[in-house]
Amino acid sequence: MEVVNPQHLPFELTKEFLEEIKLLIAEQSNEAILAKIEDLFAADITSILDELSGEEAKYIVLLLDTKLAAEIISTLDSDDRKKFLKNFNSKEIASYINVIDSDDAVDILNEQPVRVREEVIALLKDREQARFIIDLMHYDEDCAGGLMQKELIKINVKQTVTECVEEIRRQAEDVEKVYAVYVVDDDGLLMGTVSLKKIILAKRGSKIQDVFDADGIVSVQTYISGEEVADLMQKYDLEAIPVVNIQGRLLGRITIDDMVDFITESAQEDIQVMAGISEDVEEDDSIWLLVRSRLPWLIGGMVGSFLAAKIIDRFDSSISIMPAISAFIPLIGSTGGNVGIQSSSLIVQSLADKSGLDTTLWKRLQKVLIVALINALIAAAFAFGCSMLVDHGEIMLSVTVSISLFAVVMLASLMGTITPLVLNQLNINPAVASGPFITTTNDILGYGVYFLIVYLLL
Repeated sequence: MEVVNPQHLPFELTKEFLEEIKLLIAEQSNEAILAKIEDLFAADITSILDELSGEEAKYIVLLLDTKLAAEIISTLDSDDRKKFLKNFNSKEIASYINVIDSDDAVDILNEQPVRVREEVIALLKDREQARFIIDLMHYDEDCAGGLMQKELIKINVKQTVTECVEEIRRQAEDVEKVYAVYVVDDDGLLMGTVSLKKIILAKRGSKIQDVFDADGIVSVQTYISGEEVADLMQKYDLEAIPVVNIQGRLLGRITIDDMVDFITESAQEDIQVMAGISEDVEEDDSIWLLVRSRLPWLIGGMVGSFLAAKIIDRFDSSISIMPAISAFIPLIGSTGGNVGIQSSSLIVQSLADKSGLDTTLWKRLQKVLIVALINALIAAAFAFGCSMLVDHGEIMLSVTVSISLFAVVMLASLMGTITPLVLNQLNINPAVASGPFITTTNDILGYGVYFLIVYLLL
């Protein structure tokens, strides 16, 4: 029977474990603390720090090896890290910046006040690292230049495989993950890559120019957006992608782990926007920040509801004459909202899925209208049948409800399609259209259409 090493089991943070850690910190039992966490991964230690006070978390970090502590700090959530590093002075921060990748270092320093940022850069012992950081600070954080790291292994095309092996050994400490060696010419222009497999299997004395792969090298320029980089890495199944400037000179690389972090953050932002949350917040943020992030769309939704209420009030006389029509108000509102969200979600998804073949606006609308027409006919027929059963054969009322529902489904589909497309053209996140905005808008339009048809037919 296979024996499972308990050290490899996923770590689960319990209340008892946390209380024990806090007690050991209070007693300053350094050896006992290290014994408790020595078999844990950096991510597990991060989860412990999240539950401690700033001073307690700092106490543990200062006990750890500098490289491990730096890895933990780089994996902290941006807002948490900003608060956490307020407990450290510039010299302490510089000791961690010295041993992490340049892209992570820039993320950390950009969160600090200008004074702290400049002090840390001045205190860095690794001046090459300092130069890398200064170079990367010029780029927007969501473009290829801002996502890349400067640490990589490159070799001149004229050199030998033996020299390449020596270069790998020399840079092994700075470059944590080696996916391939990048081949450049005398001017630093990217010519291709050579895999580690080819380097190992190459004959002694072989030249890099004889073994490197010049075909099919996929690279991105510094100004390319993070979304486009993600699409390329997914399309070509890449673990790392080189970044070049306009002249084609190799500047850095983006690795798959950095890309996963970017995709996760982007997805979280879109989910919050779709839910009507206007700021990037988490559950453990302050009460005021959570309230402030939700209020704008709540107020906007209330304004929309007041407008919908005024529409209903405007047709109060019609409701007085035939009270039965009020029973179908929830049906009209919920159906219009659901259809609008379905349509906008599909459009947002298609906008995020970039491809070389762009679908024209007319083709999009044509397809949406056909789908909406079929759905509207089925929904109208279903509503007619249900109304006839519920209202004991009130055929005119049933006809009115079914026509109204047909019109609302068509209108909601059109709104759900056009709105994200327009927002995308205006460079506004189209995910906004998949949340309260589309629901509130469709409520107002749906009620207006319903009571207008009721007024005309009944």
